[in-house]
Amino acid sequence: MTINLVDQHGGEVLNMHGSRFRILEDGSRTNHRLGIAEVWLAPDIAGPPQHLHREHEETFFVLSGTVAFTSGHDTHLVTAGQLVTAPIGTPHTFANPDKDEEATMLFTSTPDLYIQYFRDLQRLKPGPDGLNPADVAEVMKKYATEIWHP
Repeated sequence: MTINLVDQHGGEVLNMHGSRFRILEDGSRTNHRLGIAEVWLAPDIAGPPQHLHREHEETFFVLSGTVAFTSGHDTHLVTAGQLVTAPIGTPHTFANPDKDEEATMLFTSTPDLYIQYFRDLQRLKPGPDGLNPADVAEVMKKYATEIWHP
């Protein structure tokens, strides 16, 4: 066994509806205990509907810009150098509120369940108003995730 190195040009890049994900670790080298992706959020983009996970936890380390994280009824503006942890069962969503600048984050999923979710989400076809929320919810359900309504 040896270490795995992903350089600045490596990883699997997914372009999705105003966001870009670069999968750095898909779980195949960690016995599916950990997935890692770099996430770019376009300016003024809303993220996923508020949701919660039943089988995995997530962290989001903001690398640049400002990301608005909402959990339940609370919203926090998170800037570079700050970390958000979403434990199992905690409702959350995120968005880039800045109208001019992209935001970037390092994302982890333990175990790696949500890496495949990003791949599945990329396959959805947007309509004139973006992705169909029912389609997104159906993909989320495959990964023990459900939409949360405040």
